[in-house]
Amino acid sequence: MLHRRSRRMTALFALAAISMAGLAYAQAPANGCGSLPKYADLKAALIAATAAETSGLNNNMWGTIVDRDGIVCAVAFTGKARDSQWPGSRVISAQKANTANAFGLDSSSSGGPGQTASGQAKGLALSTANLFSAVQPGGSLYGLQASNPVDTNVAYRGSAAAYGTATDAMVGGKIGGVNVFGGGLALFAAGQKMVGAIGVSGDTSCSDHMIAWRTRNALKLDHLAGVGGISGDPMRPDNIVFDIGANGQSAGGFGHPKCIMNPDQTKLPPVIQ
Repeated sequence: MLHRRSRRMTALFALAAISMAGLAYAQAPANGCGSLPKYADLKAALIAATAAETSGLNNNMWGTIVDRDGIVCAVAFTGKARDSQWPGSRVISAQKANTANAFGLDSSSSGGPGQTASGQAKGLALSTANLFSAVQPGGSLYGLQASNPVDTNVAYRGSAAAYGTATDAMVGGKIGGVNVFGGGLALFAAGQKMVGAIGVSGDTSCSDHMIAWRTRNALKLDHLAGVGGISGDPMRPDNIVFDIGANGQSAGGFGHPKCIMNPDQTKLPPVIQ
């Protein structure tokens, strides 16, 4: 009887320890968010970038930052209230951030482009705009958009009243999702170190790209000079590419359709070392 009681108590203590460990894990802060812009910084940069970009529909915007593990660090909007911009763009912005983070590498990643020859590009940055043509039927990445689905429990948990605020319940969760049109960009800190990504949504996909680019520039997380990309412009390696011809095919395989009030992507600020 005593041995049975002892085993029962041991099991209860073990269960309690596991429960406490799980609680501690659930409450632990996202490790990679500490060095990334906070809510106020994201909101200020997003507002400034939206005001500076004159292409598209002139809509208000959503923006999301994720860390290198795809954990949401901040969500913000530019309008007066959460319904001043398309409600559906909140999750799309997070999905774009996850995509740009999921398919980017920096110079510390083994096997990345340019790791074996001096002077070659280091790592690889792909914007979500770069993925459009590649995922179409017959494209080199066909089916990619169906991988890594959005975690709807993270996307829609919490009070809607907190969406786009410092207490948005998406913060701290791993959002997932793959988006294949403009608005998602990798974030690179000094030393060409990839630290996460930003996603922007709320206007045409072309303008989303432009506003995301300007936001990243304002946050000083565009240390991509020398990082590999497919745009053909070393000072804008992950820029949107408009090379889809009359036949509907992208000349380079990574083109993006043009939009109404199409922007001039060559006038975006160059990246920095």
